[in-house]
Amino acid sequence: MTGTKRSSEGLDTRRRKLLFRSWHRGMREMDLILGSFADAEIGALTGDEIDQYERLLDIPDTEFLPLITGERAVPPDIDCAVLQKILASRRTMTF
Repeated sequence: MTGTKRSSEGLDTRRRKLLFRSWHRGMREMDLILGSFADAEIGALTGDEIDQYERLLDIPDTEFLPLITGERAVPPDIDCAVLQKILASRRTMTF
């Protein structure tokens, strides 16, 4: 079970892969955070935002989760529009 509520139907190949990667991180907390974000936003992200999201998904969960939860400050080199969208969506999530 992935948890996804969104079909990948209608998405281009790159977006389909990113949706899958979002739900299959390896750490369940990150699956829920990034998978839920991708379900809601993957179809609307611009090309530049897709590039940003892809770079963010390359960050290992053990480094990324503390940034998402606020335990560590976000380094300027990864602070971007998509990360801000993820952080905003995180504040409104309920599990």
